[in-house]
Amino acid sequence: MATLKISDKSISRYFGFLKNMDTQSKKRLIIELTNSIEPKRDTKRGIDHLFGAWEDTRTAEEMVSDIRESGVQHREIERFE
Repeated sequence: MATLKISDKSISRYFGFLKNMDTQSKKRLIIELTNSIEPKRDTKRGIDHLFGAWEDTRTAEEMVSDIRESGVQHREIERFE
């Protein structure tokens, strides 16, 4: 995105207009201008936060047993009609 550079004369004109604003409006303008110049934080997280050791209180044998018990033992093929 291109940026706009304003001359000192133009800034003085803007300030002439802005100095008559109420205090609350000036504060909001300051906040918006400050937010526009601060670098934006990258809120997207990479996949790195998914890595790590598996945490579980079950033993390996209990986990294997749970996996085997939850599996489907039959195979049904639906017919197209």
